[in-house]
Amino acid sequence: QVQLVESGGGLVQAGGSLTLSCAASERTFSGLTMGWFRQAPGQEREFVASISWRLTTTYNTDSVKGRFTISRDNPKKTVYLQMNSLKPEDTAVYYCAAKIRSQDFNVWGQGTLVGVSS
Repeated sequence: QVQLVESGGGLVQAGGSLTLSCAASERTFSGLTMGWFRQAPGQEREFVASISWRLTTTYNTDSVKGRFTISRDNPKKTVYLQMNSLKPEDTAVYYCAAKIRSQDFNVWGQGTLVGVSS
């Protein structure tokens, strides 16, 4: 069974930076589309960013474009989310996800908490 394990969350002041990591156990990682989502308290989960096997990236432009960068390291089977200029509204649980033989994200990590204080 594929496992995704996120790390790197924590508490940071507004304007600060954090880098989230997601390590995958899937041996076909290099061929997968990977993504990051987040869910703030009392809100629905929202898409943050994704990266395809061709390194095509997509962002939630309204929320994070220009501040967040998604990247991947295929030999390490890891996807990253570099978050700069963090705002209090970025506070959420961040989830890593993968598309495994699916058009939709269907495998999820356990989440890592990011808190941004003003």
